[in-house]
Amino acid sequence: MVARAAHASLEGGRKGFLRRLWPFLGPAFIAAVAYVDPGNFATNVSGGVSFGYTLLWVILAANLMAMLVQALSAKLGIATGRNLPEVCRERFPRSVTVFLWLQAEVVAVATDLAEFVGAAIGMNLIFGLPLFPSGLITAAAVFALLALERRGTRTLEAGIGVLVGVIVVAFALEVFYARPNPAAVLRGAFVPGFSGNGSVLLAAGILGATVMPHVIYLHSALTQRRIVGRTSEERRRIFRFELIDVIVAMGIAGLVNASMMVVFAALFHGRGGVGGSIESAFHGLANVEGEAVAVIFGVALLASGLSSSSVGTMAGQVVMQGFIRRRIPLFLRRAITIVPSLVVIALGVDPSWALVISQVVLSFGIPFALVPLLIFTSDRKLMGPLVNGRTTTVAAAVVAGLIICLNLFLLYRTFIG
Repeated sequence: MVARAAHASLEGGRKGFLRRLWPFLGPAFIAAVAYVDPGNFATNVSGGVSFGYTLLWVILAANLMAMLVQALSAKLGIATGRNLPEVCRERFPRSVTVFLWLQAEVVAVATDLAEFVGAAIGMNLIFGLPLFPSGLITAAAVFALLALERRGTRTLEAGIGVLVGVIVVAFALEVFYARPNPAAVLRGAFVPGFSGNGSVLLAAGILGATVMPHVIYLHSALTQRRIVGRTSEERRRIFRFELIDVIVAMGIAGLVNASMMVVFAALFHGRGGVGGSIESAFHGLANVEGEAVAVIFGVALLASGLSSSSVGTMAGQVVMQGFIRRRIPLFLRRAITIVPSLVVIALGVDPSWALVISQVVLSFGIPFALVPLLIFTSDRKLMGPLVNGRTTTVAAAVVAGLIICLNLFLLYRTFIG
């Protein structure tokens, strides 16, 4: 049904632009969930409390990078009809493919840890439940969300879209209550600057954690068979529509991230009383703006954890099927990846520390997704008319190099510096 509607949209006719665009929307919104996950909550809260509006420009730059990388991933799926793990399997020796699969699985577990623990923290903050029961309830909620896939991809996209909508509305309300200084917001967003060594380190954290390796894999899978172009011209047109999808979805994710930082800059920067942790931020909001505003923040965190955890499970399925041609039921995969998260919670490990360590593990996986993506999308024989232009290749190489260097810097500071 979607395919027929999509090809009708490609053929144009009298339909309005929005009606022609509609069948192509969705993949980037699923990928964008990874850019508003609980790890982003932690960095944005810390940035706003510690440095006010100073680092808003970093979020803007990070968002532009995300748009470029996710557009390349979407383009690979459209041009080849295969996802990134499948192309790696076809182009690399088996030993390399197996290594890429194993590291991707480790990344998937780290991703799931951050997102699952984040959702459990949200449940704990809203309802006052201990973390372990919150984790069990979170697991049940994620299973329920994944069950929507049985009704079709569009239904699952709609379910995830609702959760993203909850996050957007929540932070729109938070900004309304926070009453930020518009001039300071604009200056922070468009005038690059730092405020001491600590702000440089946090900026590196924001930029370095911009690209999530699992959604690079996933985005190419979401576009590979969604709408298949029958000619080169159709594939170019499909990509133009998907590019709009990427810009809109990543733009919304960027606004959400900026809103987080703006809220905590407006309410707590220079006033003390709130640390950089998510729990401290929740209680600070309750003390300053009241319980209702704090609960709105908690609901956004819960929605973020649930949606991003579901997306992480989908990405893990793509990784296994693409790299080694093996597939296990989505629910079984969800059950397996929940176990490490529940163990971490049951052992009483500090959840904020667990979030930090998971992001460190994620940083290891970025080059193994980003570099192959750049190589493949610059290959004319593989990509045909959708091959990267010279400007795109240079820009993507600069972005890839910057992200990889920043992640190496973060690893150095985490373990040595």
